[in-house]
Amino acid sequence: MYADDDLLPISALQHLQYCERQCALIHIEDVWSENALTAQGRVLHNRVDSGGHETRGCVRTVYSLRLRSLRLGLTGQADVVEFHLGDNQVWTPYPVEFKRGKPKTDPCDRVQLCAQALCLEEMKGVHIPDGALFYGEIRHRCEVAFDAGLRTLTESLCLRLHERIARGITPAAIYDEGKCGRCSLAEICMPRASSGPSARKWLDAQLAEIEAQGAQL
Repeated sequence: MYADDDLLPISALQHLQYCERQCALIHIEDVWSENALTAQGRVLHNRVDSGGHETRGCVRTVYSLRLRSLRLGLTGQADVVEFHLGDNQVWTPYPVEFKRGKPKTDPCDRVQLCAQALCLEEMKGVHIPDGALFYGEIRHRCEVAFDAGLRTLTESLCLRLHERIARGITPAAIYDEGKCGRCSLAEICMPRASSGPSARKWLDAQLAEIEAQGAQL
């Protein structure tokens, strides 16, 4: 179990799955920069981050619900959680995360949604089988099943996230045209310039060579 002071944001899991350097820049070095893509995402979230709740029939919808898991060491906020009333008169949470763009091939978004579900399971003491991702570009929900594989991936990322943050080390950049082209931190990260040998390693090598030459004199 983690203490309240050790909880990390759920959103960091998505950053870690997408790019470990991006995660470190945001959550270790406290660096952030917005581009057109992140601005669109922010506007989309502002529409649902109003708080409050409403009930229609057997579905109660809660907006901007605060989440946490002491077991996984996570905290955050769900865009929307629908509580569905079943035949057994139990309200089952159904998290819905809003994303700009369209569905991705990588599991970043699914991991973030699964982490929300794991937090809700701990908070409410119920099993949550699935949730949904709503993509702004296609204006459509995509259902996500919280199967064993996705749960294992999410929990392993939680452990790696805490290890990365505790070490406080930002990994070197590795240029990936697909990912780097969409990243708002590209100009700060400078992946093309950073993909070669690091300046520190070059300087250490030069100093070692000078010391070796001096020892031979």
